Amino acid sequence: MERIKCDLLVIGAGSGGLSVAAGAAQMGARVVLLEGGKMGGDCLNYGCVPSKSLLAMGKKALTGDVSYAQAMGHVQRVIDTIAPVDSQDRFEGLGVRVIRDFGRFVGRNTVEAGNHLIKARRIVIATGSSPMVPPIPGLESVPYLTNETLWQVTQKPAHLIIIGAGHIGAELAQAHIRLGSKVTVIEADRALGHADPECAKLVLDRLRAEGVTLLEGVSATGVEAGPVVALSDGRKISGSHLLIATGRVPNTDALNLPAAGITTEGRTIRVDAQLKTSNRKVYAIGDVTGLLPFTHTAGYHAGVVIRSALFGLPAKASHAHIPTATYTQPELAQIGPTEAEARQQYGDRLEVARFDIHHNDRAIAEDRAEGLIKLMVVRGRPVGVSIVGDQAGELIALWSLAIANRMKMSGISAMVAPYPTYAEINKRAAGAYFTPRLFDNPTVKRAVGLVQRLLP
Repeated sequence: MERIKCDLLVIGAGSGGLSVAAGAAQMGARVVLLEGGKMGGDCLNYGCVPSKSLLAMGKKALTGDVSYAQAMGHVQRVIDTIAPVDSQDRFEGLGVRVIRDFGRFVGRNTVEAGNHLIKARRIVIATGSSPMVPPIPGLESVPYLTNETLWQVTQKPAHLIIIGAGHIGAELAQAHIRLGSKVTVIEADRALGHADPECAKLVLDRLRAEGVTLLEGVSATGVEAGPVVALSDGRKISGSHLLIATGRVPNTDALNLPAAGITTEGRTIRVDAQLKTSNRKVYAIGDVTGLLPFTHTAGYHAGVVIRSALFGLPAKASHAHIPTATYTQPELAQIGPTEAEARQQYGDRLEVARFDIHHNDRAIAEDRAEGLIKLMVVRGRPVGVSIVGDQAGELIALWSLAIANRMKMSGISAMVAPYPTYAEINKRAAGAYFTPRLFDNPTVKRAVGLVQRLLP
């Protein structure tokens, strides 16, 4: 067995692990990276990249003839184009020792991977998550798809049944209905339940208008060959393919965490504000922490860990400025609490400002004027933002900047965006916050009248 010593051991080559490994190696640390699966992890191979590529082909199918095989071919070409950036060759070129095997702890600072025993000064767990498969009776004996196996399908599903209507379920439902499949979505609770209900409604109305059968408030109670899904209301839905999209679970089972003295809650690794585990030499980032399990969260975590592990700085993670986005059409984006959550959290201190996108000239010109932006403001600073509409995922980025830097609404309103752009939506929303203060305020009007009389 080969014995290796290093400054930093990174377990998992998804977006977070790759960011840590690249940054640390380029700054002079001795880095070992373990990956037993595909380089690039879930995001590149099964998640963000293929799903957005399929959605792009779904949009093209609205105006032209796009076959399912062509769409899946496009998905693979996109993955192949991006893959070199995440490849073993690239990281070895950066000075990272890449070992293509899974790792398991055999001590507090020692990990075994295949024929290698690695002892590290610091360790970063970045093993990501996998699809959560619910305990539905009969499911174990019926073929089903997840976001990991869907991309192996090359012929269009005649009738795709999706269990789960979160980010993944909604996106894949719209992509498939546009590519010609019949689609039924089953959701035990409220579809897009993570989102502001007013904003989510616009997305769900669009899905239904495009032909998606969306069943809310009913659960799957059994699955039979076909597949046939039995529902809690007595109905049975028959389809050609079944896709499970009910959430994610952290990949921690194979790590042998007790050997390292690492505390978990179920399969989730507990971390403090510095992203350190109960073993102070071991960090955990991304999906395994259960903290906003998105690719960009893992990338943000990587930066925090690099500052702490390499430079010894008291870097802490804050998740108040981490946005989420659902890339349906219209898009749905959120940062911080929704209106209902903010009212419960802040009470009378909360002010809500909104701007309807049908007043934005660029959206009108593009014939995509459906949607709105809603701002949750406390003492002049934004604490939460909900956006639904074209390019919502792009628009939300400005509010991450504002919340991360504790900017006031006056700073946003001072922004100048070129005309006509979607960027004006953010400025107009900030202006809506000041409207009652300026235009509906008798004191302001009296002051303006007085100044006008005194001016020469």
